[in-house]
Amino acid sequence: MGRDAGDGPPGTARRPALARRRPVDAKPISASRVVLSRVMQPLDANAQGNVHGGVILRLMDEAAGVAAARHCRARAVTAAIDSFSFHSPVVVGNLVTVKASLNWVGRSSMEVGVRVEAEDLRTGRVTHTSSGYLVYVCLDDGGRPREVPCLLPEGDEDRRRMAEAEARQRARLKARKAKGGT
Repeated sequence: MGRDAGDGPPGTARRPALARRRPVDAKPISASRVVLSRVMQPLDANAQGNVHGGVILRLMDEAAGVAAARHCRARAVTAAIDSFSFHSPVVVGNLVTVKASLNWVGRSSMEVGVRVEAEDLRTGRVTHTSSGYLVYVCLDDGGRPREVPCLLPEGDEDRRRMAEAEARQRARLKARKAKGGT
């Protein structure tokens, strides 16, 4: 994956995302939000009735991939799962709801935040079970990275999430550079 515009050498000023492209190319965060729900079945779980983590990861990747594709209106491929955590188990019979929303965009890459909740359909109790950040790259028809629209925050919460995502992106680039990547 190549460098994003504005990720210059150390000591150089970073250009804001909107300065790189025309504001007309920008899209609000709400335009790409995704909510997917699915009831967990016995085939999703182990013998104790706990849903496999891989099933949850797949649902997260699916929702986040749809959000990324909605934003860029092109093929978006998973580049990294930056962070993922399980907070509580999901069991057979739970209604799992996955919420995905863009947090940050670079030149061709996008970070999508995902929140997973499980609802006990008998009691109505909803539990936050998992969270994660996934990074996608938008590709053109030839399979090459393609520029994505800028991201417009719609409130203080969006601005906070964008700032935190920008810091995570800087950390990802720093870690990649430390490993000898470009």
